[in-house]
Amino acid sequence: MKTLYIEQTIEKVGKEIELFGWVDSKRDHKNIVFIDVRDRTGTVQVVGGENFKNLSTEDVVWIKGLVKKRPDKLVNPKLKTGTIEIEAKEIKILNKTKPLPLPVNTDGLEIDEEVRLKYRYLDLRRPRMYKNLALRSKFIDLIRQYLFKEGFLEIETPILSETTPEGARDFIVPSRLQPGKFYALPQSPQQYKQLLMIAGIEKYFQIARCFRDEDPRADRAYGEFTQLDLEMSFVKREDVMSLIESMVINVYEKLKIPLKQKPFPVFTYQEAMKKFGADKFDLRTEEEKKKNIQAFAWVIDFPFFEKTQEGGWTFTHNPFSAPKPEFMKDLLEKKNIGNILTTQYDLVCNGYEVGGGSIRNHTPEGLKAVFEIMGLSNEEIDLKFGHMIEALSYGAPPHGGIAPGIDRLLTCITGEKNLREVIAMPMTSGGKTAIMKAPSAVKEEKLKELGIKILK
Repeated sequence: MKTLYIEQTIEKVGKEIELFGWVDSKRDHKNIVFIDVRDRTGTVQVVGGENFKNLSTEDVVWIKGLVKKRPDKLVNPKLKTGTIEIEAKEIKILNKTKPLPLPVNTDGLEIDEEVRLKYRYLDLRRPRMYKNLALRSKFIDLIRQYLFKEGFLEIETPILSETTPEGARDFIVPSRLQPGKFYALPQSPQQYKQLLMIAGIEKYFQIARCFRDEDPRADRAYGEFTQLDLEMSFVKREDVMSLIESMVINVYEKLKIPLKQKPFPVFTYQEAMKKFGADKFDLRTEEEKKKNIQAFAWVIDFPFFEKTQEGGWTFTHNPFSAPKPEFMKDLLEKKNIGNILTTQYDLVCNGYEVGGGSIRNHTPEGLKAVFEIMGLSNEEIDLKFGHMIEALSYGAPPHGGIAPGIDRLLTCITGEKNLREVIAMPMTSGGKTAIMKAPSAVKEEKLKELGIKILK
């Protein structure tokens, strides 16, 4: 088993060690051949002879050798291991590579993205991509540590679920046991996390996989994305905002990521539209952008409803939100609809909306009034949301939450231009899976088993 990583070799001067890794580069000086061996922590120079001549870059090797200090004039300050080199005693090629279909010794941004995603397992070998994934892992770990200390439980919610109105198309999954009926992949765990509050959990979170069939953009991955999903009972809007702000500051300071301002400034929706012309904005100066400083702010007091093209009403953010307390009477009486403000709060960073949440409607009559304003009949409300309205009638506590996007936050932190650069195996811009060939055709017998017929 591998017990030594390359970055640790600088502590082994004068000792014989075993290395496992990939040949990163080779320099042939006739009697002496230098190679750089790479693993996930870095590269180190290895000195060999004739037995190195048949090596190719990206061969997988095992090397036994002596760690030696380099002469001062040969130190490479660009490498963590630049003060040492390995004098090889033995070498084994564990796997010989064939020529790679794309280079992995550049940042990769010059290569067509479709090619990079087709060979993503090679693309991830580049140090930039590994660094992004390592940061993602640490980022999520620090979030978990913070929330556990705050008394939260991490609970998984179902992936196979029911369609919900959250502003995007659902991915639909056919049921074999219930022919002609379908599951939907969750756009978020919204209803489940509210049900957990009704169950008395009080503090819930998960690193949730969410699914939306919407057109891809640079700041939005097609198909699936990851968010921190969080819900708390017996809270007001300011309580949730304060907890998330404290968590962000805690995590970013531990990662040594500079923040422009704390506490985060708060703008009403009207103030944001008047000052910036949008409800997501970038507060940084040009110099702060160059330094990749993170500038967070809150936006509050959004309109609850907006007019549809047909002249009716729909929600602006989330139908499960509660109005601000002073507008609850208007909601229940279904009047003054265009002026009702919601308890929604959005977290913005560097020009992106990176999270949104609200205090929820925790009474059955409040939630039902929202759907009635949207024009749903009693039959439609009962069919689609009867379970939620019934659940709220069994002593639901006041509760609220938020769902910051992990992918989008990491895009801001890394300064990457595209959200897919911080995801291990994202879909292509055309909606195809990386490496594998989905979506793909299904055999006729499988369709028949599911009771599905493809119309041409």
